[in-house]
Amino acid sequence: MDSRQRGKELHERTRDDHATELAEDYVEAIADLIESKGACRLVDLAAHFGVTHVTANRTVGRLQRDGLVTTEPYAPIELAAKGKRLAKASRRRHEIVYQFLVALGVGKKTAAADSEGIEHHVSPETLRKMQDFTKQTQSADDN
Repeated sequence: MDSRQRGKELHERTRDDHATELAEDYVEAIADLIESKGACRLVDLAAHFGVTHVTANRTVGRLQRDGLVTTEPYAPIELAAKGKRLAKASRRRHEIVYQFLVALGVGKKTAAADSEGIEHHVSPETLRKMQDFTKQTQSADDN
């Protein structure tokens, strides 16, 4: 494979990651809001992301179209089964990246901010290595 083909594949992966990033962030936030408040409303999402009600509404409409959430006018937003799976996977990736960064010595505040972006672009292989590294570091700290 020549360098142009490798570059093309890398950029395609990045574009694919960006395409799912917003959905992952929203379903993760919806799950968190349901867990912390008992329900998730559009106003909660708009406040969480610092966007307008209209922007949050459009995004929720896309999530509904894609089978990730269910909602009715004036009713709370619920995660569909597909949305719950995506939220769980996103949380898991986020936590692994966060723990990895902390294990490297990155401050917790910085690790929280950085993991928010990195989580969407890390391959399964890299994620496994991050998790292995974190476990090894924690085991060494316990001894």
